[in-house]
Amino acid sequence: MFRAGRLLVVSVILFVGVLSIASARAEVSLPRILDSNMVLQRDMALPVWGWANPGEQVSVSIGGQKVSTKADATGRWQVKLPPLAVSAKPLEMTIAGKNTITLSNILVGEVWVCSGQSNMQLPVKGAVDGEKEVAAADQPTIRLFEAPRVVSPLPSSDIDARWQVCSPETVKNFSAVGYFFGLNLLKKLNVPVGLISTNWGGTRIEPWTPAGAFAEIPALKDIAAQVASQDEQYSKDLQPLVPAVEAWTKAARAAQAKGQPVPPLPALPSSRLSQNSQPTTLYNGMVAGLVPFGIRGAIWYQGEANVTEGMLYYEKMKALIGGWRTVWGQGEFPFYYVQLAPYRYGSEAEKLAELWEAQVAALSIPKTGMAITNDIGTIGDIHPKNKQDVGKRLALWALANTYNMAGLEYCGPLYKLMKVEDGTIRIFFDHAGSGLASRNGEPLNWFEIAGADGKFVEAAAKIDSNTVVVSSGEVAQPVAVRFAWSQRAQPNLMNKNDLPASSFRTNGPLAAAASQAAAKPVPAAGPAEAAPKTPARPSSSASGEPGAPRTRNAEHGRAM
Repeated sequence: MFRAGRLLVVSVILFVGVLSIASARAEVSLPRILDSNMVLQRDMALPVWGWANPGEQVSVSIGGQKVSTKADATGRWQVKLPPLAVSAKPLEMTIAGKNTITLSNILVGEVWVCSGQSNMQLPVKGAVDGEKEVAAADQPTIRLFEAPRVVSPLPSSDIDARWQVCSPETVKNFSAVGYFFGLNLLKKLNVPVGLISTNWGGTRIEPWTPAGAFAEIPALKDIAAQVASQDEQYSKDLQPLVPAVEAWTKAARAAQAKGQPVPPLPALPSSRLSQNSQPTTLYNGMVAGLVPFGIRGAIWYQGEANVTEGMLYYEKMKALIGGWRTVWGQGEFPFYYVQLAPYRYGSEAEKLAELWEAQVAALSIPKTGMAITNDIGTIGDIHPKNKQDVGKRLALWALANTYNMAGLEYCGPLYKLMKVEDGTIRIFFDHAGSGLASRNGEPLNWFEIAGADGKFVEAAAKIDSNTVVVSSGEVAQPVAVRFAWSQRAQPNLMNKNDLPASSFRTNGPLAAAASQAAAKPVPAAGPAEAAPKTPARPSSSASGEPGAPRTRNAEHGRAM
């Protein structure tokens, strides 16, 4: 949990609250995330909130339940509805104060936030068979909410969007990954699904992260200091404006009493955090206004803009996930994400592999999951069009781990540990499923092996039950293996559940925990363990030799 109430931020928010009170409408109002056509999260105490006159009595009624409260001194009110059961039959919600608001066509089911950059933003119409998918998208029990792309220096209280019933017209520009994820949930669970899409192509992870979350991660102290410095400066810039606002408040009240037009508010100073590349700005503009709407969890597809950062990206994932969970106040809700697909990012072929490693490391964060996509990438296109399988693989994680559906293998093989055996290295995996296989029936590719000199060469690899044995005639005493360690790697190793294996290296940041495990007795190769294992939290970063197993570079003794 990050510390609540950073003084400078709170002072700014309170100041903005003064402006809101001064300009507040007399009637009860709601944020737009609470609207007709929405899906409410089942089996959870549900926050419903809004604004009214200070002290005004407000009641909320739905499905025979009624809860009341009073607006506080700032005019904000909030209630929590008792948990609701699944309902595909439309319900009405009534919010009553001095005025009454009626919301209609409300369903109760499963609600997920879908966020990230351009691969999450890519619309259904742009996916494989996009026209056919759009035409078939008459799914009235799926509801869609898409946040506009807005930057804000401070957390916004609202998002200018509306819930829509899923149809060919409303889904065509909606997130394809989000839609296919939701469609898989609908088919398997047979309950209404609400999808909240908030994404922006080309954006980094830092803008999506709440301000206070950076300070909780020691590796991100520089970002925390940057945000704190900007908060402090903005607070100073606001101070001279306070007398002007006080004068405006008196003038506004006088004008209202006389039935005259209210003068315009004094302009707020410009913030230094005003671009979609800067920390917190997209959380503020595109996520904060959703909080604390009841959700089951979130899916995430991002990392292209942070591709050179290696294990630092893992630290930023900790900040993002921890920050969202803290502000939502719903505990450790599920957070499932996509491991980036292969793509030519530049001349440093190993940089993407290092990010893949960081994404694997993020599985050590509780209640997370990762969809592996190295078999459906397009090396020359950063936006692979097969979003159907991406959504399906994310849904597998949710179905198995969030909804506890039995008998599902939901992840491709993940490196577990290695064992040196007579000039070979045997690799053990978690999530071998019903067995390992080659996707195309060809010999396994993209394996490399190295001796004590650390020079990797192309290796032969063969499946032995649920392990892979790796060797090379050039390395008599091997000490390390790496797999798919290149941005061009589209390897053929998978489990028999058609889920691809993630890249790995046995001598990287995750190797310490694997080495400890390898020191324990290792069972003979046999059926894969049924229970999933989670990578240990890495303690430091390390860089590997660049390259991928295709043609030998004699000078360096490694594959290129």
